[in-house]
Amino acid sequence: QVQLVESGGGLVQAGGSLRLSCAASGRTFTSYTMGWFRQAPGKEREFVAAINWSGGTTYYADSVKGRFTISRDNAKNTVYMQMNSLKPEDTAVYLCAAQYSSRHYLLGAYDFWGQGTQVTVSS
Repeated sequence: QVQLVESGGGLVQAGGSLRLSCAASGRTFTSYTMGWFRQAPGKEREFVAAINWSGGTTYYADSVKGRFTISRDNAKNTVYMQMNSLKPEDTAVYLCAAQYSSRHYLLGAYDFWGQGTQVTVSS
């Protein structure tokens, strides 16, 4: 079992940057593939980025590739997402998730979810 708590969301102008953090409880953080998803009002939850247990391999949705960077610090049980060149269409609740397997893009493969943090990008 792991509990996930996101932070770092907020209101930013288009072109700006934010850094999201997700702190995980428990002593088995390195057992998990970690992912970030987002959900905008009236839309389905969608994959944004994922990182394997060691941090050596990362995966991104095409819509954020080159603008967002996912990373993790296993000593701090924390995963991060640096978001640059933000666009109004990036506005959503961003959720952190963890899974035991390696199906990085698959929403249903994630076993644990945080509550989310709101990101709003104004034009």
